[in-house]
Amino acid sequence: MTDNKQRSVLYPGSFDPLTNGHLDLIRRASLLFDAVYVAVAVNHDKKAMFSTEERIAMIRESCRDLGDKVHPVSFDGLAVDAVERFQVSALLRGLRAFSDFEFELQMALMNRKLREDCETLFMMPSQGNSFISSRLIKEIAQCGGDFNMFVPAPVAARLQAKLGLAPKR
Repeated sequence: MTDNKQRSVLYPGSFDPLTNGHLDLIRRASLLFDAVYVAVAVNHDKKAMFSTEERIAMIRESCRDLGDKVHPVSFDGLAVDAVERFQVSALLRGLRAFSDFEFELQMALMNRKLREDCETLFMMPSQGNSFISSRLIKEIAQCGGDFNMFVPAPVAARLQAKLGLAPKR
C-alpha cells in the first residue's frame, strides 16, 4: 500500500447534480484525508440531467476553495474497481436517514466480498443537509421552485441555464 493510498478516499455517486449535502461531506472528508476523489459514476441505465463532463465541472467549480485536495473524476463499472484504479484506501458513503443504512450496508458488505481490502466509511451530513437529494432538487427545479439554497452557486447557475430559468433572487 502506498502512502497516497493510505490517505485518500473515493466518494462515488451520480452527483446529478451536486448538492450542498454532497459538498458538506466532501468538505468534511477533506479535513480527514489528504485527497478526496469525488467519482462521478457513469450509469448507462439512467438518464442523467447533466453529462459526466458537466457534473465533473460542477464539482470542480464548487470545490475550488478546497485546493488540490479534491479530485473530480469519473468511473464506469464497479466502485471496487475504482478503488484500485485511483489507489484509495476507502470508499466514503453518505447516510441521510436510517432508511439509507440498509442499502448502504448491503453495498459495503458486497464490496468487501468482491475486494477484501475495500473499507467503507459512512458519514452523516450536517443536520441542515440531511433531507437534500439530487432527485428532489431536480424535481423542484423542473417545477419552477427555488432550489438555490440547496446547491452550490455554480450548480444553481447550471441548473437555471439547463432548464431555461431566470435566476432567483
